[in-house]
Amino acid sequence: MADPRGFLKVRQRETQPRRPVPVRIMDWKEVYEAQEKGTLKAQAGRCMDCGIPFCHQGCPLGNLIPEWNDLTWRDKGEEAIERLHATNNFPEFTGRLCPAPCEASCVLGINQPAVTIKQVEVSIIDEAWDHNWVHPLPPARLTGKTVAVVGSGPAGLAVAQQLTRVGHTVAVYERDDKIGGLLRYGIPDFKMEKEQVDRRIEQMKAEGTRFRTGVNVGTDVTWEQLRRRYDAVVICTGATVPRDLPIPGRDLEGVHFAMDYLVPANRAVAGETMENQIHAQGKHVVILGGGDTGADCLGTAHRHGAASVTTLAIGKQPPAERASHQPWPTFPTLFEVASAHEEGGERTYLASTVEFVGENGTLTGVKVAETEFVDGKRLPKAGTERIIPADLVFLSLGFTGAEPAGITEQVHAEFDGRGNVSRDGYYMTNTEGVFVAGDAGRGQSLIVWAIAEGRAAAAAVDQYLMGTTILPAPVAPTDRAIAVL
Repeated sequence: MADPRGFLKVRQRETQPRRPVPVRIMDWKEVYEAQEKGTLKAQAGRCMDCGIPFCHQGCPLGNLIPEWNDLTWRDKGEEAIERLHATNNFPEFTGRLCPAPCEASCVLGINQPAVTIKQVEVSIIDEAWDHNWVHPLPPARLTGKTVAVVGSGPAGLAVAQQLTRVGHTVAVYERDDKIGGLLRYGIPDFKMEKEQVDRRIEQMKAEGTRFRTGVNVGTDVTWEQLRRRYDAVVICTGATVPRDLPIPGRDLEGVHFAMDYLVPANRAVAGETMENQIHAQGKHVVILGGGDTGADCLGTAHRHGAASVTTLAIGKQPPAERASHQPWPTFPTLFEVASAHEEGGERTYLASTVEFVGENGTLTGVKVAETEFVDGKRLPKAGTERIIPADLVFLSLGFTGAEPAGITEQVHAEFDGRGNVSRDGYYMTNTEGVFVAGDAGRGQSLIVWAIAEGRAAAAAVDQYLMGTTILPAPVAPTDRAIAVL
């Protein structure tokens, strides 16, 4: 194990340092700096190597956390990345973007600050890239079977890499001009620079995965054509239908979905010339929704030079510590200060948006009221209305499911009541040979769940094609441990 007395000698939790706010809001580079090697080893040494490591339960991927904590403490980075890659195809993504449910399950977290698992993880993979320890793993032989994966987010990439490595010929279809899905165009560079996506794509190309960009499946090529051309098709299109807010003034110029702001902003950072880009410079911005996407809008608005940014959430402010109804080792809802929140802006909770107000068809403000609870429902409290000046409003209220166009008509896949593509216990839809993984099947969720579902769906596809599989299946569509395939 790591230092047997590490958790007694080093009781303080030290996370990755962030670049100073006045410096980082002047560019789009990642906000985090590398952690000093000795500090990282000391933090890894706090791992207790528990007899029952509950961090395994907290992580849908089943990451071998105590093992690579120990190897990090012993300065055996090449062995550490081997153990990390054994369960996680893309630790550079999860190490930067995952909210770390593993840390919420850390046994040390019962009476001390949890081990900095996420920080150790990202440090292992960054060191591996720096030392050229990440290599392509092409298959020893080809099976002759072909698979089409539609969508190149984390779920689609995980499916494709797993199936390619066991010898299937895999083509990934992406309607955008570059691979990565929301990893590329939804996540701002200050959270993850796109080099992280690009070099993983190069690894996958060297392994044999084929990529087809600029192809809108359902229009440019039909789903039925894919079914005839390939032995299996996997839907990994994500949950991209945004939740709207149909209140008076919704059609005013200046009210936008969050992704209509973030995607062009990411393209502009990549050097593309964007016509009619939504830009926040000198404007009063209001963001509806207090989640990660709202924080992404907040950080982007800061870098655009917004005059002010206000984030409104209809619910109560989460507690700073675990609530009694969310005991260890569950993943609690806590008040978090993301890097974007450190950079400025106002956060308001229990704020009900009543109306978007404007003049001559253009937004000028947002009418809000305090939220009160009546018979369990959240309603605006009469007499508390006020108007917040606003030139731009970004709706960051989550997503309602996958886009049904083409999937329903062309392959007759059914959708459930939550807007997700229905699947059985082995990720297959009601149409034989058509599978679904990630947010398209489970709804909007975490990146770690997308990768876990991608790995498990790959095992199900391999089983369907070959009658047996050696691929791991960490999770089931029902969130329970998947049956042995």
